Amino acid sequence: MRTLRTDAEREEAAALVQDSQRWLALRGLPVPGQADIPGLLRDPMTKPAGLFEDGRLLACLIPERDSSLGWGEGPCLFLGYVHTLPDQRDDITRLITLWASDFAARLGLPHVRAEVTTHLGYPMESRADLCLRLINCGWNLTGTGRARDGEQGVRLELPAEHRAGLHALISCQVHLPEPISPDRSSQ
Repeated sequence: MRTLRTDAEREEAAALVQDSQRWLALRGLPVPGQADIPGLLRDPMTKPAGLFEDGRLLACLIPERDSSLGWGEGPCLFLGYVHTLPDQRDDITRLITLWASDFAARLGLPHVRAEVTTHLGYPMESRADLCLRLINCGWNLTGTGRARDGEQGVRLELPAEHRAGLHALISCQVHLPEPISPDRSSQ
């Protein structure tokens, strides 16, 4: 997992998001709709990160340090706009979960939080399946409500935990996330 450093890497992440959104839509699964996620990933100021294996981008996200999401207790590592390569979600989700838990612990943060946004028109079974997969990876469902991107969302939290030996499975070259500024949190 590392910060995306070049325009080409950020463009690859934007393309991954577009592919992921197309894959979700074709299967009738929730697709985040209001935020220009490809645009956010192209912006070097957001400091997006990517999960690479043998030079291939498997997932991208925007890690941020946050103390004021409006839900949850205390500061956290917030994973924004997580997208994975289609058809490989479970293995990638497990790796991101392990990395995020360890990274938050190394930052001295007690939790990792994320929001899964949904569209009200999608079937409840799709949302339940997605949440069950995340819960099976160790995430705790903490409720629902309006997400940061304006969509209805499911709120998830993961305890931070040092994971000895994780570096043998996944390395970390991610920037130290800055606190979320008030003007960014409303995007």
